[in-house]
Amino acid sequence: MSTQASNTRSESTSNSAAQLDVLGDDCARTILIATSEGPKTAKELTSRTDSSSATVYRRINNLLESDLLAECVRFDDDGSHTTAYEATADVLRVRIGADGIEVVVSDTGE
Repeated sequence: MSTQASNTRSESTSNSAAQLDVLGDDCARTILIATSEGPKTAKELTSRTDSSSATVYRRINNLLESDLLAECVRFDDDGSHTTAYEATADVLRVRIGADGIEVVVSDTGE
């Protein structure tokens, strides 16, 4: 089984409020933790949460819009493929300053 990321980014983003809001949700945090271990399908993520599949899809969309999750394609040995999701960052830093709050997303602890 292999994966191909379609939009993984590591940068300071302008949607800090949305990122902080989505991280305030327990289901979204569970999804982010699960996908940091490797790509997971929505079905796999639903089984890891205490939420309905509709709720999981809403949280996936919120995480995608906040650049905290990326969509990828998972190829199986038989040639079939499915959409999976993976976390785009290992580190999330919050900076508070005179200009407001900035969230910096990176894929390393540097």
